[in-house]
Amino acid sequence: MNQERIALLAQRIDDAARLARPVAQFAEAEELGGPDAYAVQSASIARRVQRGERRTGVKMGFTSRAKMVQMDVHDMIWGRLTDAMAEADGACISLGRFVHPRVEPELVFLLRRPLEGHVSLPEALEAVEAIAPALEIIDSRFDNFRFSLSDVIADNASSSGYVIGPWQDPRQDFSNLGLVMSIDGVARQTGSTAGILGHPLRSLAAAVRLSASAGEPLQSGWLVMAGGATAAETIVPGQHVLLEMQGLGRVEFNTGE
Repeated sequence: MNQERIALLAQRIDDAARLARPVAQFAEAEELGGPDAYAVQSASIARRVQRGERRTGVKMGFTSRAKMVQMDVHDMIWGRLTDAMAEADGACISLGRFVHPRVEPELVFLLRRPLEGHVSLPEALEAVEAIAPALEIIDSRFDNFRFSLSDVIADNASSSGYVIGPWQDPRQDFSNLGLVMSIDGVARQTGSTAGILGHPLRSLAAAVRLSASAGEPLQSGWLVMAGGATAAETIVPGQHVLLEMQGLGRVEFNTGE
């Protein structure tokens, strides 16, 4: 795919996200392979940066069996985070800026030094400053929540917002922490951090490899969202969303129009 076409698709997906206006699947009209899809994603994030947003890290996708089953895919993907996606713990988040908002429970890493290439799990852990429970708002910008794997990659792996709880010392066993995500006081998803590739550190190591292969090694101070530990839940205005994670605490937000 030529650069002009990549730029056009990047504009379409960026406009869809910015205006909360769904678009037709790219895959229905385009021969969009993985490399081209990531090129579209990169170009769409570049548009955000040109508007003044700042890169804050990466997010991993399709890192749990539940997520793979829900989305009917088998490949791990990744997306890019910016500061405009961040929401404060306890905030009321307007859903009017999303198209098909859903929420999923995650564990997030804060890096204290850069990482790139192929790293072992101990090497990945050594670069971690802190860990925290987090809620990610994912939002496909495609009509009727229908998309192919290449579509979702181009759409920044559906990443749209994130809320981070209290930072904790990473020098603890976080391989199998129980978690409950509730909406309006009712448990909607229960699971464990082991649902993230068996150990969240595996997701971090994959993020290191994938981002480096794209020429964007992970930076000191960046976040790495390890991926959904359970299936995602649809959210609507007027709800309270709460994640409680064993040993790490809680994170929450309310939803508005």
